[in-house]
This record gives sequence, structure tokens and C-alpha cells, in this order.
Amino acid sequence: MKITKDTVVTMHHKVVNAQGQLLDKTQEPTAYLHGGYDNTFPKIEEALEGQEVGFTTTLKLAPADAFGERDESLVQTISKSDFPPGVKVGGQLRGRADDGQEHVFTVAKIKGDKVILDGNHPWAGQHLTLTLTVQEVRAASAEEVTHRHAHGAHGHHH
Repeated sequence: MKITKDTVVTMHHKVVNAQGQLLDKTQEPTAYLHGGYDNTFPKIEEALEGQEVGFTTTLKLAPADAFGERDESLVQTISKSDFPPGVKVGGQLRGRADDGQEHVFTVAKIKGDKVILDGNHPWAGQHLTLTLTVQEVRAASAEEVTHRHAHGAHGHHH
């Protein structure tokens, strides 16, 4: 079966940065609903369109095609007293940026009584190389198309 709109693509991926450092590698394959549902980057969909099981490709993505440029307005300094005890560098929490949009913030640094939070994706601003290998292609269920994302082997519950 070819990868077309409303197919579920299961693949392995590996991500390295411009310095060749491994950032991520799947242990288990991941799946997404293909066809413009914003479940993966457009450049990935473009590269996989019309391909089949076994297809492997390597893509070089600029920040604009991946996690975007860094946005320094998403870096905030908060008083440590506003956090529960035990806050640690690397911890994550949900919050709102100055623009009112919800973001996941990572504790980037703790300096004295201040906590520096970063709402950027950890890979924002980076040029990435992705190696993708298609493991499975199947027709999406009507429920997956309605929900606009792939479900697991045993369906999906909202």
C-alpha cells in the first residue's frame, strides 16, 4: 500500500543535530495519520507521499521546517517561592506565555531564588537531520480520520 491521504504510517526515526549528535532514536516505531492533519512536519509528509513499506530517507530540516527558531519571549524568570519544593533543572510544567498561549516550560536554570523557564522546544533553532524508515502503511479508520490522528492497535479513548 502506498502512503496517501488518510493512511496511517508507522516508522522508525533517528534525529541528529548539525554537529552530528544523536538527539533521538525510536526504540518502538511511531505512527501518524498522513494527509495534512498536522501530525508531523510537512517536509516529512512531502518526502513520504507515494512511498511504501521499507522506504528509507534522510531529510535535512532547517529550524523553520522543524521546531522553529528560538523565541526569547518564551524565556521567563519566576520567583522560586512560586514553585513547589523540589523544583529541579529539566523539570517541565504547563503555563501561559506573555501572549496568552499555553506552552510546556522546561526549568532551564535555578539561580538563587529565581527559576528560569524556557517555553521553546529543546530543539528550536537547530538544523536537524532525520532518518526515517517506513515500517507499516494501512488505511486509517473512520474514527482516526474524524479525530485527525492515528490510534493504537486497540483503538483510542477520549
